[in-house]
Order: sequence, then structure tokens, then C-alpha cells
Amino acid sequence: MDVKGDLSGLAKPGEENKHITNRHQKIGLDYNPKKFPIEILTISEQDGTRLRATVSEFGPTLLSRILDLTDVQSGIVAVIFQYCDDHSLPLLDLKDFKKVLQFATQEGKKEFENSYGRISTASTGSILRKIVELEQQGGDLFFGERSFEVNDLVRIDENGMGMISVLRLTDIQDKPKLFSTFMLQLLAEIYNTFPELGDTDRPELVMFIDEAHLVFENASKTLLDHLESTIKLIRSKGIGIYFVTQNPKDIPSDILSQLGLKVQHALRAFTAKDRKAIKLAAENYPDSDYYDTAEVLTQLGIGEALVSALNEKGIPTPLARTMMRAPMSRMDILEENEIEEIIDHSKIAKKYNEIIDRDSAYEMLNTKIEDIQDEVKKTKTKRKSPAKNDLLKPIMKVVTSATFIRGMFGLLNKVMR
Repeated sequence: MDVKGDLSGLAKPGEENKHITNRHQKIGLDYNPKKFPIEILTISEQDGTRLRATVSEFGPTLLSRILDLTDVQSGIVAVIFQYCDDHSLPLLDLKDFKKVLQFATQEGKKEFENSYGRISTASTGSILRKIVELEQQGGDLFFGERSFEVNDLVRIDENGMGMISVLRLTDIQDKPKLFSTFMLQLLAEIYNTFPELGDTDRPELVMFIDEAHLVFENASKTLLDHLESTIKLIRSKGIGIYFVTQNPKDIPSDILSQLGLKVQHALRAFTAKDRKAIKLAAENYPDSDYYDTAEVLTQLGIGEALVSALNEKGIPTPLARTMMRAPMSRMDILEENEIEEIIDHSKIAKKYNEIIDRDSAYEMLNTKIEDIQDEVKKTKTKRKSPAKNDLLKPIMKVVTSATFIRGMFGLLNKVMR
């Protein structure tokens, strides 16, 4: 997941310079520039293979957690999903969900009350506002068809190399709700799709989440609990997850405790608050007989890190100050024409970038509402148009009235005389 855009450089080989040469001489490794096969993905308006998911695929529980709804509001969401299941109404995008929500308290109010109980307009109004907030962050682009199949994340190219999927997120740094929504859906879909593997020699899929603090920023406790449980369970599926961020404090402690491999680059202490943060960061690593961890963290240079992993018995290894090898690929962003070239040669971009807007809950309910309105008009017309017998009633009333009869007899008497 590429927030700054520089990970796209994996598609081009690196260029050796004196710094790289010196580094590789020190660590005793040759530097061999190399490019890697990548697929550029997007969930926003940027170019790339588009990732989408339908509202139905989220399900009522996950959607409620993303929207941070109360128990009562979550119950309404569950009813909406049940109604759509009972009446075969596809929930594909947010437009569909909003339409059903409005229908439940307007034209379809009686129908809902008879089958599922009364639904509060105040609660549906609150849910609607949460959906609008998600739409304003770009959620309307993410929800819909065609849904992305997570098995396309583990493709192999024609040379037998695994494809690296780079999700471009350079335009959503200020949209944490959209980022969290995508992350939770992706993890849930991977967990539901991939089979149980247990303890394997190598992972089936590895995810690197750049600027990981965006996942947790402003996230509710319910959302964090769901993410934590997913992180715990997904390992048995052969999935590895790396959270990439500047400081360990960016990651909730319950999730941080689940991470076995830790690579910590330099932390700088410019203020008293920074010094406290460094001391706290140092406590996240195994005790070392060789290093003052807090002190070393401030002394690390470029391309150096403190590393601790798990050994074959699952025990954290002693902390080691390590010099990193230089990346074999380009350490910079791709130019626009280079990105276009990759997208043009993609084998799945055409499949997922096709716009599909089939009839779903929105269109079907609009038709149903029109039928209801037509029926109401017919009923009103019948009430306004009196029957033929009804037109004769006033005449018969006059003809049979006592006053009319007496008047007629008076006229007859005059004529007879």
C-alpha cells in the first residue's frame, strides 16, 4: 500500500551510486539492479486497476462497524440486509443502501412494520449521515461492481515471479475513513477466501501497509477490536502482515504484541516528548546485553536498523544492530508515462475497470415506488368520480320528498278545476 508513491519504483531497476557501492562493500554483497513485476491498483480516481466491493459483501456486521453505529442502528442495518435478501434486491453500492433506508421509513413503512417492526426515522437519519460522510471521502468509488477477487493478489508472471500489487493511495492521506474501510474489507475477504494452512514454511501472501497509522487514526474501539481479531486469525491462512510506520506508538499495543518481526530505524529526540517516546519504543524490544536500546535508536544512520525476529521455536531473537542492503529497484516514484505503460500491459485492468451498473435495489425500488404511486392515484380517482347511481340519488331524493309531492298535487287540483 503506497501512500507516498515511491513504492511504484519497484517496477524499474535501481541505479548504482557511490553510496550504494560503499554499503555493499561493507556488508560483502554484490549490488545487482533489478526490476520486479508489479500491478498498480487504485480505490480512488487515480489510474490503475480498480478495487471495488459490493455492500452485500461487507455484510451488516462489518458495515455497522465501519460506520461506527450504535446497537440500535446496527439492528436497523441488519433488518435492511434481511429485507433485501427476502425480496431479492441486490445491494451493490451506497446508492442502493440509501434507497432501501429511505424506503423503510417512507413508501415502504407499513411493509417494514408488518414484517420487521417499526423503524425509527431518527435512527435512519443518523445512519444516512454516516453514509454521506463515507461518500464524501470517496466511498462511492469503492462500493460497486465488479468486485475484486483476492486470488488475483497471488498471481505469477510469465517468468515465474510473484506479482507485486502496489495500491496507490497518494490522494487519500486525508481520508482515513476510506482507508480503514478498504483495509478491513480486504482483510475480511482474504480471511474468508484463503484456506487454512496452519504452520507453513513460507507465506502465501505478504501485505505491507505503508503509513499504517492511517488505519488506526480516529478508529473506534469496535473497529480496532475487529482488526485485532482478524490479525490474530489470518496468520493460519498463510498471510503475513507488515505495518510500516515511523514509531511503534502509532500501532495499538494489542496489535503490536501480535507482531513477531520488528525492524526499527532511527528515532530522533528533539523535544522532551520525543525522549519519552523513544524510551517507550525501546521497551517494545527484547532486553539486550549489548545495547542501550534507547540510546542506539537515536544513533542509527541511514539504512541501519535494530532487528528482532522469532526463531524456529517462536522465541524473539536478541536485538541486533543491522546494516541494510540497498534496494535493487528504483528508490523513487514512477513517471506518469511509466505508470500508463504498466497499466496498459496489465492482464486484469480491463476486467476490473469495466463499469457495470446493472439493476439493483435502487432501480427495483424506484419501480416499486412508481407502482405504489400509480395505485394511490387510481384509488383517489375512483373516490373523486361518483358512480352513475350516485348522480341519480339527489334527483330521486327531490322527487320522493313530501314537499315535492304536495306541490304536484296542488298543480293537479288547479288543472282539474
